[in-house]
Amino acid sequence: MVKRELEVRFTLPLDEVLLKHKVDAEHKAREAFVLELLRQGDISAGRAARLLNISRWDLSELMYEAGISAFDDSLTAEALDAEVKSALKDFDV
Repeated sequence: MVKRELEVRFTLPLDEVLLKHKVDAEHKAREAFVLELLRQGDISAGRAARLLNISRWDLSELMYEAGISAFDDSLTAEALDAEVKSALKDFDV
């Protein structure tokens, strides 16, 4: 499958934008960037929450809204089973 990308750039004079809109846009851009890093597995949920200066609870709500699973769904059943066994062994269960 061919990966296609489209980069969109535009310039908007800041004196035409209300300060509140500028601040809101910057916040949303930062949030989108951090959530994409989280989605790709480049950062942890804890790091994402710190970067956005929000609680882990608030981050979980953002993740839900963005369609990001709080669980690593890339694990196979065998890998998950191995992790559970390893965790139980660590706790001597």
